[in-house]
Amino acid sequence: MKVADIHKNAYAMPVHNPSYPRPPFRFLNREYFIISYETDIDALRAVVPEPLTVDSGLVHYEFIRMPDSSGFGNYTESGQVISVIDDEGRKAGYTHAMYLDDEGPIAGGREIWGFPKKLASPRLSIDGNDTLLGTLDYGTQRVATGTMGYKFRPLNIEAERRKLADTPNYLLKVIPHVDGSPRICELVRFYLRDVTVLGAWEGPAALELQAHALAPVADLPVRKVVGARHVVANLTLDIGEVAYDYLAPDEALKLAVNQ
Repeated sequence: MKVADIHKNAYAMPVHNPSYPRPPFRFLNREYFIISYETDIDALRAVVPEPLTVDSGLVHYEFIRMPDSSGFGNYTESGQVISVIDDEGRKAGYTHAMYLDDEGPIAGGREIWGFPKKLASPRLSIDGNDTLLGTLDYGTQRVATGTMGYKFRPLNIEAERRKLADTPNYLLKVIPHVDGSPRICELVRFYLRDVTVLGAWEGPAALELQAHALAPVADLPVRKVVGARHVVANLTLDIGEVAYDYLAPDEALKLAVNQ
């Protein structure tokens, strides 16, 4: 294999049989169930990376059903997004944890953008006739259960579209060197593009998180549920950009000076 061939195909691993195609990725009928809750500020400050700062004590626990995803297929994920302020003073989301049931988007999400993805068993369904139900199992253990009244009240479609399309999203991407030291250590920013919201609702909700050593979602405990929404949308997960390089000497110096 020539050097030019290596460069041409070095977008995914394994090079001869990649787990996913090149981004961006298009999602149709992507279904969000998001429960927003208050947690401990100190717990958030311990996990939110500089230069992001904690906006409030707000965490968004998500169950997301993706039945039609270009390159990734049909899968479900669940996890936590923390409300933050970025270094430009904008309200943003920092993805803290994600658990999903498909190898392709686990590999692609981690390798391209730095999504904190692990293999687990999330589910999103209608329970009985009137309850939207989200669950997350890690192995045989239930670690998260979310419920919401199904389509209780409609939400403004355009307002929900703006939330998805206009909010910057941040990730901490880490790839080690072959000696175990950090080779890539970056704060990555990405946006969702070409967003069309097909439906959006709110309703009464509840969230229960259980302690688990390898799926520690309960380390950000639920103090108070403040709202929940159910959104169905078509959108594109765009390529990302490096917002901050922790290994660049000048960037590291800036953080040290601000301590």
